[in-house]
Amino acid sequence: MLIVNDGPAVSGTDYFDSPPAKAGYLYLSWNVGAARLLLPDNRHGWLNEMATASEVIISRGPWSAARGRDALELMFEDGSDAPFAIRLTMEQTDRLPTEMVIADGLDFHVLTRNGQVLQFPARYRRVGALPCMAPWI
Repeated sequence: MLIVNDGPAVSGTDYFDSPPAKAGYLYLSWNVGAARLLLPDNRHGWLNEMATASEVIISRGPWSAARGRDALELMFEDGSDAPFAIRLTMEQTDRLPTEMVIADGLDFHVLTRNGQVLQFPARYRRVGALPCMAPWI
């Protein structure tokens, strides 16, 4: 998969026409302190749920539904009792942020075929198990 970076922005990608995208798999790419979630065409219905968030909390830990494999939970924190969340396996991301990047703060971008559609501040943490769904403390 090709992702062309322009700082924290994605200036080009072939992801949206790839077999994983057509199958509905999301992909999380990182660059310059930004997490960029590539949302395939068949998942656009999730945008309304995502848009209610004030921030995205990214939790990393073993995911029980994936037989304890290392995974990421992307929780779109909106202050409700049931915020929208997505879980991704490590095959759905190109890397993980460094401690230095985490300390400097993260941005979270949601992109569709037409470009960036949402942006949030983000936080990253390690947790003991996924799903986590805990607010930031």
